[in-house]
Amino acid sequence: MSKSSELTSGPMGTLQGMKTFLVIWFGQLISIIGSGLTGFALSVWMFEQTGQATPIALNALFFNLPRVILSPIAGSVADRYNRRLVLILADTGAALSTLAIAIILFSGNLQVWHIYLTTALSSAFSAFQEPAYRASITMLVPKKDLARAGGIQQIGFAIQSILTPLIASLLYLAIGLQGVILIDFVTFFIAIGALIIVRIPQPKPTTEVEEPGERKSMWQDAVFGWKYIRRRPGLFGLLWYYAAVNFFLSLSGVLVIPLVLSYGTAADMGVIQMAGGAAMLIGGLVIGVWGGPKRRLIWGVIAAIALSGIGYFMVGLKSSTWLIGSAQFVILFFIPISAALSQAVWQKKVAPDIQGRVFAIRAMIAYMIMPLANLVAGPLADNFFEPLLQEGGALSSTFVAGLVGVGAGRGIALIFIVSAFSLWISSAYAFANPRIRNLEEEVPDEIPDEMEEDEGELEKKDALPVAQPST
Repeated sequence: MSKSSELTSGPMGTLQGMKTFLVIWFGQLISIIGSGLTGFALSVWMFEQTGQATPIALNALFFNLPRVILSPIAGSVADRYNRRLVLILADTGAALSTLAIAIILFSGNLQVWHIYLTTALSSAFSAFQEPAYRASITMLVPKKDLARAGGIQQIGFAIQSILTPLIASLLYLAIGLQGVILIDFVTFFIAIGALIIVRIPQPKPTTEVEEPGERKSMWQDAVFGWKYIRRRPGLFGLLWYYAAVNFFLSLSGVLVIPLVLSYGTAADMGVIQMAGGAAMLIGGLVIGVWGGPKRRLIWGVIAAIALSGIGYFMVGLKSSTWLIGSAQFVILFFIPISAALSQAVWQKKVAPDIQGRVFAIRAMIAYMIMPLANLVAGPLADNFFEPLLQEGGALSSTFVAGLVGVGAGRGIALIFIVSAFSLWISSAYAFANPRIRNLEEEVPDEIPDEMEEDEGELEKKDALPVAQPST
C-alpha cells in the first residue's frame, strides 16, 4: 500500500468527484444486496439444520464482535494507506470468505461452525472497509453536498432492506443455497470493478497529527481518534447523544416482530416491514434531493430524532397493523434524514486525513451500544414489562393499562412508549446543551474551501465560511 498527499480541487474535485462517488456507491449497493441474500439464505439453512434460533443469534454475534474489536485498527489503516486500495482489499477479502463457504458447501461438508468462522472473517474485512469508505466520501463530494451524499447512502440501505428478503426467499426456493452464494460472489466483482476504474484523492496530512518524521503505532492512532473527539465538547456530546439514540432504537427495534406476532400473523409483519422499507427509501430520497438545510444542520439532526419518537409512541398505543405500519413509516422516514445530516456534520468537522481514526472510534461505540440493547431487550420484555401488563399484573389497573392495554404484547408496547419518551428527553437535553446546539459555530470546518468549487467557480452562497455539520 502506498501513501499519497494529492488533493483534487476545481472541476475534477466536484463534478467528477460526485460522479465517482455514485460509481462507488452503486458498486457497493450491488455488493451489499448480494451479501444480504447470502445472510438470509444462511439463516434459513441454519434453522432448517438445527431447528433452533440460537445459531442465528450467535451468527449475529460473530458478525458484530470483529467490528467492535477491529474498528480502531481499521481507522488507522484507512488514514495511513491509500483508501481506494484498502476498499479493494476489504471487498476482495469478503469475496474470498464467501467463496470459502461456497467450496465447503459444494463439497457437502458445510457445518454451522463454518458459517460462524466465515461470518467473522467477512465482518473483519467490513470493519476495514467502513472507515475508508466514509472518509473517501469527504474527498469526493463537495462540502455543500455531503448531506445529499449521506441521503443517497440511506437510499441504498432502504433498497437493500426492501429487496433482500423478497429476492432471497424466491432465489432460495428456486436455486438453493449454492446458487444464492454464487450470486453473492459475483456481486463482489461489480463492487471491486467500480473501485478499479475510479480514482479517490488522498488528503494532505495535517500538522496536528504528527510531527515530520514521527511515526505512531496503530494503538496510538486509536487513542488519538478518541482524544480528538474528547477535545471537542460539541462532537463528544453528539457522539453520546447518538449512542443513547442507538440504544433505544435498537432496544425497541428487535421487539417489533414479537409485538406484531403477539396479535397478528407473518403477513402482518410483512406489511409492516414493507411500510418501514418504503419510509427509508422516501426519507433517503428526500434528503438526497434536498441536501438538508444550509445552516443549523445539527438542529435538523435533533429534530428528526425527536420526530421519530412520535412513531415509537404510536406503536405502543394499539395492536393494529395499520397503526404500527404507519408508526414504522414515521420512524424510518426521519431516521435516514437524521443519519445523513449527522454524517455530514462529522465529515465537515473532522480533518480529512484523520477521519479514518475518528470515524472508527465513533463506529466502535455505536457497535458496542447496539448489541447491548439487543441483549437486554428480550429478558427486559419477557421478565419485567410483559408481566406488568398481564391480567392481575402490577400495572393492569393503572392509567398505563388504559393507555397501552392489557394482555399479550402490551408489555412490549410499553417499552416503545418508554423509548419514545427517552428519545424526546435525550433530544431535549442535546438541544439544551450549548456545546451540541452551537457545534457548527464553535467547531471550525476542516474541509478546505477549494473542495466546494463547482466547475472552477465558487457559488456566492458558499463564499463565506459557514459551518454545516452532519452525522
